[in-house]
Amino acid sequence: MLIMNDKIRAVEVQLTGVNGEALGVIPTSEALALAKKLKVDLVCTSLLSSPPPCKLVGAGTAKQEEQQARKLARAPKLKEIRLTPHIEDHDYDTKKRQAERTLEAGDSVQLVVSVKGKEGVKAKVLLDTLLQDLSPLGRKKTGIQLSGKQAAVQVDPL
Repeated sequence: MLIMNDKIRAVEVQLTGVNGEALGVIPTSEALALAKKLKVDLVCTSLLSSPPPCKLVGAGTAKQEEQQARKLARAPKLKEIRLTPHIEDHDYDTKKRQAERTLEAGDSVQLVVSVKGKEGVKAKVLLDTLLQDLSPLGRKKTGIQLSGKQAAVQVDPL
Protein backbone atom coordinates (compact mmCIF):
# COMPACT_ATOMS: atom_id res chain seq x y z
CA MET A 1 0.00 0.00 0.00
CA LEU A 2 1.19 3.49 -0.82
CA ILE A 3 1.60 6.16 1.81
CA MET A 4 1.14 9.53 0.18
CA ASN A 5 0.71 13.22 0.94
CA ASP A 6 -0.96 13.95 4.32
CA LYS A 7 -0.69 10.31 5.46
CA ILE A 8 3.11 10.64 5.86
CA ARG A 9 3.70 11.04 9.61
CA ALA A 10 7.49 11.47 9.68
CA VAL A 11 8.91 14.81 10.88
CA GLU A 12 11.36 15.01 7.95
CA VAL A 13 11.85 13.08 4.72
CA GLN A 14 14.66 12.26 2.26
CA LEU A 15 13.17 13.89 -0.84
CA THR A 16 13.67 13.00 -4.49
CA GLY A 17 12.34 15.38 -7.16
CA VAL A 18 10.02 14.69 -10.07
CA ASN A 19 12.94 14.03 -12.45
CA GLY A 20 14.88 11.87 -9.96
CA GLU A 21 17.13 14.64 -8.59
CA ALA A 22 18.05 14.37 -4.89
CA LEU A 23 16.66 17.32 -2.91
CA GLY A 24 18.06 16.19 0.47
CA VAL A 25 16.48 15.88 3.90
CA ILE A 26 13.72 18.45 4.42
CA PRO A 27 10.76 18.82 6.82
CA THR A 28 7.61 16.97 5.73
CA SER A 29 5.56 20.17 5.79
CA GLU A 30 7.94 21.78 3.27
CA ALA A 31 7.86 18.67 1.06
CA LEU A 32 4.04 18.73 1.08
CA ALA A 33 4.00 22.44 0.23
CA LEU A 34 6.41 21.82 -2.66
CA ALA A 35 4.24 18.94 -3.91
CA LYS A 36 1.12 21.16 -3.83
CA LYS A 37 2.98 23.96 -5.62
CA LEU A 38 4.11 21.60 -8.39
CA LYS A 39 0.67 19.88 -8.46
CA VAL A 40 2.18 16.43 -7.83
CA ASP A 41 1.91 13.76 -5.11
CA LEU A 42 4.42 13.14 -2.33
CA VAL A 43 4.87 9.36 -2.10
CA CYS A 44 6.76 7.51 0.63
CA THR A 45 8.75 4.63 -0.92
CA SER A 46 9.87 2.88 2.28
CA LEU A 47 9.15 3.16 5.99
CA LEU A 48 12.16 1.11 7.06
CA SER A 49 14.72 3.90 7.17
CA SER A 50 14.87 7.18 9.04
CA PRO A 51 14.21 9.68 7.55
CA PRO A 52 11.92 7.80 5.11
CA PRO A 53 12.74 8.24 1.41
CA CYS A 54 9.95 10.06 -0.44
CA LYS A 55 9.59 11.15 -4.02
CA LEU A 56 7.53 13.66 -5.95
CA VAL A 57 5.40 11.82 -8.51
CA GLY A 58 2.96 13.19 -11.11
CA ALA A 59 -0.64 13.24 -9.85
CA GLY A 60 -2.36 9.88 -10.38
CA THR A 61 0.83 8.14 -11.54
CA ALA A 62 1.49 6.63 -8.12
CA LYS A 63 -1.90 4.92 -7.98
CA GLN A 64 -1.47 3.57 -11.51
CA GLU A 65 1.95 2.16 -10.59
CA GLU A 66 0.49 0.52 -7.49
CA GLN A 67 -2.32 -1.07 -9.50
CA GLN A 68 0.20 -2.31 -12.06
CA ALA A 69 2.35 -3.82 -9.31
CA ARG A 70 -0.69 -5.45 -7.72
CA LYS A 71 -1.69 -6.92 -11.08
CA LEU A 72 1.80 -8.37 -11.60
CA ALA A 73 1.97 -9.68 -8.03
CA ARG A 74 -1.10 -11.91 -8.18
CA ALA A 75 -0.46 -15.57 -8.93
CA PRO A 76 -1.41 -16.66 -12.45
CA LYS A 77 -4.34 -19.06 -12.63
CA LEU A 78 -4.70 -22.10 -14.85
CA LYS A 79 -7.86 -22.16 -16.98
CA GLU A 80 -8.84 -25.41 -18.65
CA ILE A 81 -10.47 -25.29 -22.09
CA ARG A 82 -11.98 -28.54 -23.37
CA LEU A 83 -12.36 -29.42 -27.04
CA THR A 84 -13.22 -32.43 -29.21
CA PRO A 85 -11.34 -33.61 -32.31
CA HIS A 86 -14.46 -33.10 -34.50
CA ILE A 87 -14.86 -29.38 -33.72
CA GLU A 88 -16.74 -27.05 -36.09
CA ASP A 89 -14.98 -23.88 -37.36
CA HIS A 90 -17.24 -21.51 -35.40
CA ASP A 91 -16.74 -23.48 -32.16
CA TYR A 92 -12.99 -23.54 -32.79
CA ASP A 93 -12.98 -19.73 -33.17
CA THR A 94 -14.97 -19.37 -29.93
CA LYS A 95 -12.54 -21.58 -27.98
CA LYS A 96 -9.57 -19.75 -29.53
CA ARG A 97 -11.00 -16.35 -28.47
CA GLN A 98 -11.61 -17.71 -24.97
CA ALA A 99 -7.97 -18.85 -24.76
CA GLU A 100 -6.75 -15.49 -26.13
CA ARG A 101 -8.71 -13.56 -23.47
CA THR A 102 -7.31 -15.77 -20.73
CA LEU A 103 -3.72 -15.35 -21.96
CA GLU A 104 -4.15 -11.57 -22.30
CA ALA A 105 -5.33 -11.47 -18.67
CA GLY A 106 -1.99 -13.05 -17.70
CA ASP A 107 -3.31 -16.52 -16.86
CA SER A 108 -2.22 -19.90 -18.24
CA VAL A 109 -4.44 -22.12 -20.40
CA GLN A 110 -4.67 -25.91 -20.33
CA LEU A 111 -6.04 -27.10 -23.68
CA VAL A 112 -7.62 -30.55 -23.39
CA VAL A 113 -8.99 -32.59 -26.29
CA SER A 114 -11.03 -35.67 -25.31
CA VAL A 115 -10.06 -38.67 -27.45
CA LYS A 116 -11.94 -41.88 -28.30
CA GLY A 117 -10.35 -44.78 -30.14
CA LYS A 118 -7.95 -43.69 -32.89
CA GLU A 119 -8.65 -39.93 -32.74
CA GLY A 120 -5.26 -39.23 -31.13
CA VAL A 121 -3.67 -38.04 -34.39
CA LYS A 122 -6.60 -35.72 -35.11
CA ALA A 123 -6.39 -34.30 -31.56
CA LYS A 124 -2.65 -33.69 -31.93
CA VAL A 125 -3.19 -31.84 -35.24
CA LEU A 126 -5.96 -29.74 -33.65
CA LEU A 127 -3.72 -28.79 -30.71
CA ASP A 128 -0.82 -27.95 -33.06
CA THR A 129 -3.10 -25.63 -35.07
CA LEU A 130 -4.41 -23.98 -31.92
CA LEU A 131 -0.85 -23.51 -30.57
CA GLN A 132 0.15 -21.79 -33.82
CA ASP A 133 -2.89 -19.48 -33.62
CA LEU A 134 -2.06 -18.62 -29.98
CA SER A 135 1.70 -18.16 -30.53
CA PRO A 136 1.55 -14.29 -30.49
CA LEU A 137 0.06 -14.40 -26.97
CA GLY A 138 1.64 -17.45 -25.33
CA ARG A 139 4.07 -20.32 -25.61
CA LYS A 140 3.60 -23.94 -24.66
CA LYS A 141 4.93 -24.93 -21.27
CA THR A 142 4.57 -28.64 -21.85
CA GLY A 143 4.64 -30.68 -25.03
CA ILE A 144 1.41 -32.22 -26.30
CA GLN A 145 0.72 -35.11 -23.95
CA LEU A 146 -1.39 -37.97 -25.28
CA SER A 147 -2.61 -40.13 -22.45
CA GLY A 148 -5.48 -42.59 -22.67
CA LYS A 149 -8.65 -40.59 -23.18
CA GLN A 150 -7.22 -37.12 -23.71
CA ALA A 151 -4.54 -35.02 -25.36
CA ALA A 152 -3.42 -31.93 -23.40
CA VAL A 153 -1.00 -29.03 -23.59
CA GLN A 154 -0.41 -26.09 -21.27
CA VAL A 155 0.12 -22.59 -22.71
CA ASP A 156 1.68 -19.83 -20.58
CA PRO A 157 1.29 -16.12 -21.40
CA LEU A 158 4.31 -14.31 -22.85
